[in-house]
Amino acid sequence: MRQTVLRAAALTILCGCLGAETAGAEPGQTGREESLPQIRVTSVRRVFHNGEHNAFTDLVRFKGRLFLTFRSCPDGHSVHPTASILILASDDEGRQWKRVHRFGVAHRDTRDPHFLVFQDKFFVYTGTWYSGPTALPPKDWDLNQHLGYAAWSEDGVQWHSPILLEGTFGHYIWRAGTFGGKAYLCGRRKIGFAVGPKGEGREVESLMLESDDGLIWRKRAAFQEVAGDETAFLFEPDGRVLGIGRRHGTAQLLRSAPPYTRWDRLDLDRSIGGPLLVKWRDRYLVGGRDSTPDRGPKTKLWWLVGDRLHTCAELPSGGDNSYPGFVELDGGRALLSYYSSHELDASGKPITAIYLAELAL
Repeated sequence: MRQTVLRAAALTILCGCLGAETAGAEPGQTGREESLPQIRVTSVRRVFHNGEHNAFTDLVRFKGRLFLTFRSCPDGHSVHPTASILILASDDEGRQWKRVHRFGVAHRDTRDPHFLVFQDKFFVYTGTWYSGPTALPPKDWDLNQHLGYAAWSEDGVQWHSPILLEGTFGHYIWRAGTFGGKAYLCGRRKIGFAVGPKGEGREVESLMLESDDGLIWRKRAAFQEVAGDETAFLFEPDGRVLGIGRRHGTAQLLRSAPPYTRWDRLDLDRSIGGPLLVKWRDRYLVGGRDSTPDRGPKTKLWWLVGDRLHTCAELPSGGDNSYPGFVELDGGRALLSYYSSHELDASGKPITAIYLAELAL
């Protein structure tokens, strides 16, 4: 697949902030006071553009290969039955990519795909809006008709899809994780499946869904009980969970421990669209869309130390953008996938394409 190499954004942004922590602290705390490392963006490549609206990425390693997924739709960002999920694979650490699978769901808009490796199976999960045979206007979007689907494979070559996920009707599924032999999803839904205004609003909760097989789901806990939205989360070895929840307004920092009945929820100092939360070496890295006051929305990275975010990188981006994925490489390097609309086509119109940035510590 042809790739366009952008001018290297040698964005070396120093995170010279200090984080004072204590041993045995909550997830997100390092246990000592120290300077945060630099993150250098050593290169940025456009890896996919087909003239359609391409967005909402994730990135993972499975059986020695890298996999990249995203939504592609010829009719744009809105709810369309023409949307589909693409899965690309790379055998050379992200330099070249080829398509290995594409799937859609009849009369549904597929979007926000996320990977999960669980019980020797390789899952790609997608939330779907019901649209009917044609595009659906925003006034008719109904969260209560949302439904989760999956594609899965045992080798990354032969795929089974689309598979309906039992227990997800009325849930907008999002990022996934695994701990203790079980799979977990973020799934947001109307509180009590309330029949009211269409779309989403404050009367939405963001749930932690649990599964024994990756296909049949049930409620385990609530990440956010009011104004819930996209939630990125990870598990510590002892089962404690750390999350970043998007909200209308400022994002939230979420913490809990088994059995996940009590939560600490702290409002952060900024909005984060399409949040990412990963552990890079021994530190917590957050990614997503930040709305700058003078330059519009940008895809950024932050170190999370204690209860504070420290900006450490900004990716070439603009307009409709963000929703990053992350894979750690060797030698203090990593790859970050994301989408953006900052480039123009030959006619001067913005394109919405998929990008891959190489990061280095």
